[in-house]
Amino acid sequence: MKIRQILATAVAAAVTTPALLLSVTPAFADDKPAARTQEKPSVAELEKAAAAAQTAYDDALAAESASKAALDEALSDTAPLVVAAKAAETAAAAAGTAKTDADQALVKAKAEFEELSETATDAEKLAATTKLAEAETAAEVAAEAKDAAEAEVVKARTALAVDQSEARQKLREAKKATEAALADKTAADAALAKAKEEEAEGGEDGGEDDTCVPEPKLATVVTGLPSTVVAGTKVNFKLRVTNGTDKTMDEVFPFVYAHATDRSGLNDLDHLVHLQWSTASSSKWKNVDNENYIEKISPLKAGAHADIKLRLTVDASAPAGNGVTFVAGDYWNDNGTCGGSPDLEGYEFMIAAAGSKPGKVDDAKPGATKPNTSDLKPQSAGSASPAGGSLAATGSSSATSQLALASGAALAIGAGAVFVVRRRKAGSHA
Repeated sequence: MKIRQILATAVAAAVTTPALLLSVTPAFADDKPAARTQEKPSVAELEKAAAAAQTAYDDALAAESASKAALDEALSDTAPLVVAAKAAETAAAAAGTAKTDADQALVKAKAEFEELSETATDAEKLAATTKLAEAETAAEVAAEAKDAAEAEVVKARTALAVDQSEARQKLREAKKATEAALADKTAADAALAKAKEEEAEGGEDGGEDDTCVPEPKLATVVTGLPSTVVAGTKVNFKLRVTNGTDKTMDEVFPFVYAHATDRSGLNDLDHLVHLQWSTASSSKWKNVDNENYIEKISPLKAGAHADIKLRLTVDASAPAGNGVTFVAGDYWNDNGTCGGSPDLEGYEFMIAAAGSKPGKVDDAKPGATKPNTSDLKPQSAGSASPAGGSLAATGSSSATSQLALASGAALAIGAGAVFVVRRRKAGSHA
């Protein structure tokens, strides 16, 4: 679970049961952050993995070599099927010659029969008739033998083509297996090398890439979100993510979370509010993922900003109540450094019952409620939870006391949270 999810869950709990904050906060005070409870593979384990990958690669190379030899053999003149095909072709050629000879003999026999004179004896007539019949039979046999021989040629050539095709396919598959094994070997070697480098630099706690840091200059600002949203309607607004630092952030992951309750603050309406997003490069509306993250911005240069269109939909069945949209941003650099907004910024709005006519309303503003954090100290990976003090709200808020507490909770928990490594693959976040 990402740390933003934990924060959002804690905030939601604070709306309905403020006392839960007391049980949530210590989750961030463990010896190690939650996202790091799963230990990384040891160098010894990675060495075994690298050795196994090397063996698999060697085996794949051997299999590819064997497949290449098999194909060469299948294509050689001495291959059994090649020999059989040539023999069939030779036999077919001989059968063709025999048929030609038989046909010529038949023509000659017919001519001799037809040239018999009226004075020919019965013996001469019998001999000519017999010769013609034998020639006709020989021609028919020769024709059948030629057809059979040609069929054997087709059969032999087909068997040869199938055998050679299968040999080529096996070589292609062997080459793909070799490529895959090489990729696995390369990845295993890289993981081992990195682990050894980290170990040389002081182990898990000595590397800069093992702990993310708060970055207040990664700003997330919402504009255009109405302070009142009527149930059964959709409203469009905008999130601007700004890199206020002097360094490029390779990947920035905007976080957006909407929470709502009825007017009592006791009944959760989260299932009735829905968030979608779109950008200039991806104009189609997409749902915010189940971890409340939007597609990454890659990269976000120093001093630059990116705008994301957001759409909030409140189901028509939602009762009158109150809502808050929290935003933040996380970043991840190619060199392993990472961090994000230290707090969740909450924009409060009211939910009007379906069919209401609220008239012209102002935009929602960041919650003015601030928690009393005089006794709250930022936590590190090994520090304790707040020693005491109150999370009660001070000042005023446009929403109910429950949502005011939620905004305060977001700031309080955010101030005490430590960013942890979230290793992401290209196109996704872990």
